[in-house]
Amino acid sequence: MIPTLQPRMAPAAILALALVTTALPAAAQATFTLESPDLASGTFGNDFVLGAFGCQGVNVSPALVWRNVPAGTKSLSLQVHDPDAPTGAGFWHWAVYNLPASTTGLPRGAGNGAVKLPGAAFGGNTDFMDTGATGGNGNWGGPCPPQGDKPHRYNFTLYALAVDDLVAAGGVPRTGSASLMSFVLNKGLGDKLLGKATFTATYGR
Repeated sequence: MIPTLQPRMAPAAILALALVTTALPAAAQATFTLESPDLASGTFGNDFVLGAFGCQGVNVSPALVWRNVPAGTKSLSLQVHDPDAPTGAGFWHWAVYNLPASTTGLPRGAGNGAVKLPGAAFGGNTDFMDTGATGGNGNWGGPCPPQGDKPHRYNFTLYALAVDDLVAAGGVPRTGSASLMSFVLNKGLGDKLLGKATFTATYGR
C-alpha cells in the first residue's frame, strides 16, 4: 500500500491564513454613524437657528439618528460645538448626557425640554447658560454667528461609553461645563470610550 501524503503548508501561508482569520471580526464591524434628517442639506433652516442676539430663528433642536452603536455600550453622550466662534475656545451649543444605549436617535425638539429626553438622559450646560437666549430651555441653542463671518461649522459628536453614568464615572459635577465634560469624554474615561460618531453642518448670515 502506498501511504497517502498530506500536503504541507508553507509557514508563510499559515501566517497569512491566521491574519485573515483574525481580521474578519474587525472587518465585519459596521461603522458607528450619526446624522440628522433635518440637516441633510448640510446647513440649518430657520427652524433650528437661535432666536436671540440678532437672529430670528425658532430655536428648535434638530432630529438626530445614529446606527451601529459599538458592542458593550452602556450609555451615549452628545455634544455640539462651534470651533469658529470668536472666543478663542469655540462655543458649545448643545449637550446631552447619559442617553440609554438602546436609543437610536432623538426626535426634533428633544433639546427644548428635559421631559423630552429618554430615560436617565439630562441636558448639560452650554455657553448659553445664564444668557436667557434659550428661554426656559437652557439646553439647545441654535447657530447665530456674527453677521458677516464666513459660515461657521457646527460639529455634532456622539460618544459611545462603557459606563452607565458619565457623572459618576468621570468624578465631575452634573453641572460641569461642556469643556469639562468634553475632557472627561475624550480623555478622562480612557478605554471606557468605545467610539465616536460625528457630522458637521454649517451656518452663516
